[in-house]
Amino acid sequence: MLKDSKHTKNSIRLQKIAIILFTIVFFVVSMSTIYLPAENVASARVTQTQIDRLRSEKREYERQKREIQSRINDYEFEHMAEMQKKQVLDQRIMLTDLEIKNITRTIEQFYLLIGEKEYEVFLAQNREEYQFHKYRSRVRDMEENGIFSYLEILFDSTSFADLLARIDFVGDIMRSDRKLFDELQTSRNETEEVKAELEETKNELEEEKEQLELKEVELNEQLDEAHEFIRRLEENIEADSHVRDQLIAEEARIQREINAAVEQLRKQQEEEERQRRLREQQNQQQSGSGSSGGSSGGSSGGSTSGQLGWPVPGGKIISRWGAPRGGRLHQGTDFGGAYGANVVAAESGKVITVSYGTGYGNYVTIAHGNGIQTLYSHLSSSAVSVGDQVSRGQVVGYVGSTGNATTPHLHFEVFVNGTRVNPERYL
Repeated sequence: MLKDSKHTKNSIRLQKIAIILFTIVFFVVSMSTIYLPAENVASARVTQTQIDRLRSEKREYERQKREIQSRINDYEFEHMAEMQKKQVLDQRIMLTDLEIKNITRTIEQFYLLIGEKEYEVFLAQNREEYQFHKYRSRVRDMEENGIFSYLEILFDSTSFADLLARIDFVGDIMRSDRKLFDELQTSRNETEEVKAELEETKNELEEEKEQLELKEVELNEQLDEAHEFIRRLEENIEADSHVRDQLIAEEARIQREINAAVEQLRKQQEEEERQRRLREQQNQQQSGSGSSGGSSGGSSGGSTSGQLGWPVPGGKIISRWGAPRGGRLHQGTDFGGAYGANVVAAESGKVITVSYGTGYGNYVTIAHGNGIQTLYSHLSSSAVSVGDQVSRGQVVGYVGSTGNATTPHLHFEVFVNGTRVNPERYL
């Protein structure tokens, strides 16, 4: 009898150990299943943070636009010089363009967020299905055995202590059954929550797309207004010597700016070359080597073959060097292109100016070496900063119509030793 009692107790212990092992295995499996979406939730939070930051930028653009529009509506606007008015219109266009780029980046982030949410839904559904199969298996077992399985466990007890142990064991089973049901319910709730978040994110995406369409319409209206302003100005430019002189002075100022930047770059490179030679001499003295080497200085940001690339890929020349323009000759070559099209470096070199001029609008200048510099103007916006080293074909800005421009295009100039030359001789 004692042996049977010990055998029964050992059997119960083994059952409890089995249950504990099963629980541990289930816990590990559950945690490995749950851990993956936790990573995705963290990633989604990053994406949502980026969306919030972009929306903050958008609010700042809207604030600046309200200020610009207030200036346009103000009485003083009518008394500004003509090219100053165009500069204000350009500022408004640039802010609208920044809003469009902001919304486009926001839409990209929403697509990333939707991908995260869809993956979360997939994992939540898998967890729910796993919990459902477990719960269904247990319910089927209960249907087959019913309450008799519990009674059988209790009636097989061999002593009062054994009965208490069996009651505790039955309680564990019942709590485990309740836990299975609770886990199934939790999984279903999580699935519904993630699905709801996914739908909400998709709705926000559609709202951003609608805003993008509205902003694109607004941009086109502002461009038409600015282009019409310049067209009216050009009709009277012959009679308005002040405007003509202002544009000529602007071109001269920018050329002086380019020459000064080139001179500064030359001095900087001479100093770098001097330092390089000094380091080389020190290294030779330390190594005891008598060999010498070096390279000539005085280049302006690189070397060029003299054959420049097309600054607007796929663009066509719409106005050539030397064509009559407002009582004077055209000082560059114009390339047609859609608003926002890429403008690329005609050759590798160093960016020496990124600025705005009343005639040129947004412009970028690159020094290529051998005394050659190129200028890209009327840009909607630039994609580089002063001091950047760029390679041939790298995007430096985008086609626009800032400054004295009636349509989106690129005004391209080439300087050789500080003098404007016909760009087509170098293309």
